[in-house]
Amino acid sequence: MEYNRILLKLSGESLMGDNQFGIDEERLNKYAEQIHEVAQMGIQIGIVIGGGNIFRGLSGTSKGFDRVKGDQMGMLATVINSLALSSALNSAGQRNRLFTAIRMEPVGELYSKWKAIESMEKGDVVIIAGGTGNPFFTTDTASALRGIEIEADAMLKGTRVDGVYTADPEKDPDATKFQTISFDEVYNRNLKVMDLTATTMCKENNLPIVVFNMDIYGNLKKLIQGENIGTLVK
Repeated sequence: MEYNRILLKLSGESLMGDNQFGIDEERLNKYAEQIHEVAQMGIQIGIVIGGGNIFRGLSGTSKGFDRVKGDQMGMLATVINSLALSSALNSAGQRNRLFTAIRMEPVGELYSKWKAIESMEKGDVVIIAGGTGNPFFTTDTASALRGIEIEADAMLKGTRVDGVYTADPEKDPDATKFQTISFDEVYNRNLKVMDLTATTMCKENNLPIVVFNMDIYGNLKKLIQGENIGTLVK
């Protein structure tokens, strides 16, 4: 698959590294180096990052939080991660621009599709924080929405596993990996690639998803160069 512009979805949990919560600076810097390397190849990059290493709205709800306030806390968690990534990209020598779905200057500027595309065309990596700006939507859905908006060729979903399996490979030793799978098969097998809202949006707008292990250093570049890693969902 040819990539010119990608939406990179990063997991908040992955940022923890071996910690129980928060941000592992070493993991963060390795992400930044890989992103910078790919940007230097001329690939336009938009990034959405989760907030699960800091706070998850849904898990807060189960402990008595109001769902809307819990989701708003989750959105702010993604802003913290996005600021950290922006700082790490600066250290790696990569120009970047931080947008937020909710107005919060001077933390970041209010997201607009056209500003984001203009920035990417100038060579900036664009980080889009704050989810969709609305409660009841996950960062998976936010990355689907932003990927479609910025007209990305694909969403690259960087996780801790190296693709989509018949079952959870961390729990089932017999789970086998798909090289390619259709959106319909993801539905029919009830595979947890992303939540249903996000999966449906990608399907209806023809945005392919590549699920791969971002924690293995160099995987992002290999994927961009056409190596057969991860699972393609289309």
